[in-house]
Amino acid sequence: MVADESVAGSPLSGAGARLAKAREEAGLSLAEVSVKTRIQERHLRALEVGDFAVLPGRTYAIGFARSYARVVGLNEGEVATAMGRDFARHAPTLEVDTTPAFAPGDPARVPSSGFAWAAGIAVLVAGVGGFIWWQHALSPTVSLPSLLPPATQAAAPAPAPVASVAPSEAPSAAASEAAQPSGPVVFTAEADGLWVRFYDGSGKRLLEKLMSKGESYTVPADAVDPQVRTGRPEALSITIGGKAVPKLADVQKTVKDVPVSAAALLARGQQAPAASASPVAAPTSAPLRKVYRPRPKPVASDGGAAPAAPSTAPGAPSTAG
Repeated sequence: MVADESVAGSPLSGAGARLAKAREEAGLSLAEVSVKTRIQERHLRALEVGDFAVLPGRTYAIGFARSYARVVGLNEGEVATAMGRDFARHAPTLEVDTTPAFAPGDPARVPSSGFAWAAGIAVLVAGVGGFIWWQHALSPTVSLPSLLPPATQAAAPAPAPVASVAPSEAPSAAASEAAQPSGPVVFTAEADGLWVRFYDGSGKRLLEKLMSKGESYTVPADAVDPQVRTGRPEALSITIGGKAVPKLADVQKTVKDVPVSAAALLARGQQAPAASASPVAAPTSAPLRKVYRPRPKPVASDGGAAPAAPSTAPGAPSTAG
């Protein structure tokens, strides 16, 4: 009975022997098992012969045995338990028998060193990028306190005030010119029976007719000093290059010899706001006229009427002499 126990307790009759026997029956070499388990051959050989001093520790021995058992078709749990007993029996001085906080994972599932390096570099790059983004986007913009003494701060010249630009002065002349429309001048009737006559500077008639509502007329681009005459200027809408400009008048009246070139119409549109925006001059006071009023008759001290004073009204005959 004692002989049986000694044989069963030897490393070759324990978990290592079972792994070696199963490997031979499967027709696998240690090199092939090492490729499948990703465990070094010397560690696999140490498991088979019970050379636990070569192994990193008890937990690694159990984890290696579990992976080995999976490859050769043995029960992983039984082999792992048996390997733990073998390690505690034959290598009591190699490692203190303490229960680890966690068991190492399957070595076959441990990521390679290349993957670990790539993950580390990715984490580093993400950290640096996040810090730079935080500095530019989320870091509050505050002014640092001055390092000068109070007397020096008081003597320091105040920054020159920045001249504010009035809203009316903000647009430049170039911007105003760029905003002006350009293109063909088109008149459109807004009422039926609207009589118009278009002619050039020499008096040559370009168009004369009764326009219907919605009818349009485009002033020829090559016309020299084109002009218009009509009795319904308020019913003629005008566009330059498709952009509406002010009408020739807002009320019904007869207008004639009114220039209708693009430049003339734009000049009218610029003069109208300027005229309305200019302050109204205060009326000048009329010259004072001297008003002559009859003087009251003085009363004599005795109650009688005093002689009337001579009249000073202009044009009146003199009573003196």
